[in-house]
Amino acid sequence: MVRISNFKILNILEKNSRTPYIKIAKKLGVTETAVRKRVRKMEETGIIRGYSVDIDPKKLGFEVDALIGLDAKPEFYMEVVEELKKMKEIRGFYSSSGDHMFMIECWFRNSKELRAFAKKLKLIKGVTRICPAIMLEKIK
Repeated sequence: MVRISNFKILNILEKNSRTPYIKIAKKLGVTETAVRKRVRKMEETGIIRGYSVDIDPKKLGFEVDALIGLDAKPEFYMEVVEELKKMKEIRGFYSSSGDHMFMIECWFRNSKELRAFAKKLKLIKGVTRICPAIMLEKIK
């Protein structure tokens, strides 16, 4: 009997979360039932939190894909979080350590929209620094 690894299944699903279980099973040399049970268990335990789509923002008319580092005064941390959570422009929002307190990913139709958004961020009480970086190309 072949013992399958969660990592083998996850590697396949990360490349394409729509891969049929039967295809995964054939690739790993196990039954579809074994794959189905393993995936269900990973979903139930929270290893798999959900499934997503890899979108090309440029094909939707968003020419600027920006990763923005943001800093705030510590005493305003929660207020800043709540304000950022409301902003529809934000596609990804992370608390971080290192150079910035927060990292946010946003898509904009052009650099004018990015500048307007940066001005909007500056108006949030407690924000001290905004450092945008434009993604040129997704490599991996």
